Amino acid sequence: MTGQDCAPGSGTSGFPSERALSAKPDVVMVAVADLLDADSPRTGGVDAAHVQNLAESATELPPIIVHRATMRVIDGVHRVRAAIARGDDRIAAQFFDGSEEEAFVVAVHRNSAHGLPLSNADRTAAAGRILRSHPQWSDRRIAKIAGLSDKTVGTIRRRLPVAVPVQRIGRDGRRRPVSARAGRLRAGELLDRRPDAPLSEVAAEAGIALSTARDVRRRLKAGEGPIPPKQQLASKPSRPAGHEAAPVSVPAQAGPGQVLPDLRDLARDPALRATADGRAVLRLLSLHTQTAAHWERLIVRLPPYSRTTVARLARHCARTWDAVARRLEGDRAVDRF
Repeated sequence: MTGQDCAPGSGTSGFPSERALSAKPDVVMVAVADLLDADSPRTGGVDAAHVQNLAESATELPPIIVHRATMRVIDGVHRVRAAIARGDDRIAAQFFDGSEEEAFVVAVHRNSAHGLPLSNADRTAAAGRILRSHPQWSDRRIAKIAGLSDKTVGTIRRRLPVAVPVQRIGRDGRRRPVSARAGRLRAGELLDRRPDAPLSEVAAEAGIALSTARDVRRRLKAGEGPIPPKQQLASKPSRPAGHEAAPVSVPAQAGPGQVLPDLRDLARDPALRATADGRAVLRLLSLHTQTAAHWERLIVRLPPYSRTTVARLARHCARTWDAVARRLEGDRAVDRF
């Protein structure tokens, strides 16, 4: 899988799977016959010329790395093949204890950094697999492992039907919101459930700065939404090719000329602003009384695979709001939403 200069315990990074190797586990001799082929990021298989070079080398080769649970070779398939070519029935190895997903990450990272280089196609395919198993990792974190640029990883992420987490874990292990909007929305949800929660806890859980959490609390107490108007009017992103969304048509009565003044009047009402339930209503109304342009910006951001689900949920929300409206207008027949 990799060349002879890939010694475990050297050049370890901040990734948990690599830190597990930094302790320099004991080197043991294992039977070559007990080893299984690697779950390798190399789509082209073993390089025969590289195996021959290793077999003829007089230099002592570093221990291979073996996944203890499966006996698969994580790092060193070419060294195993060289040992077989020389007639050796045992080889020096170090065991790795972790999940199969973590073992694959170690394999990709080491093959990207040392020995026989991975092809660009191999790196790209490996990055896609890591995105599927670790969608919460940041683009830069995965780029460091696969030996790609973070922009390339971002492009791969947008093409895959992977989960979109509120937060991502960076190369330093810290959690950060995918966007300032996502972090503010998360903080708003936390403060809605626990209005008196310490801001330090809210900031840590939402992955935002303490000053941002403080601003979210101030806005909620003022009857406003957690997101400032400037962030709500973020620039329109480009649409993915082949996934054009039809423009949103909003009824005239829902335009800002009628709705926004009503919302401002409600936001000034002390009876609503003084209670958690009142503030919750104001926030819900603020989120849902958006202009057609704003909804269009949101829609074009959606990944294509999620649109059917979002449409189904949107219709559910519409039915719920209609039931709420009829209940408020005195329709006692509406007893559930």
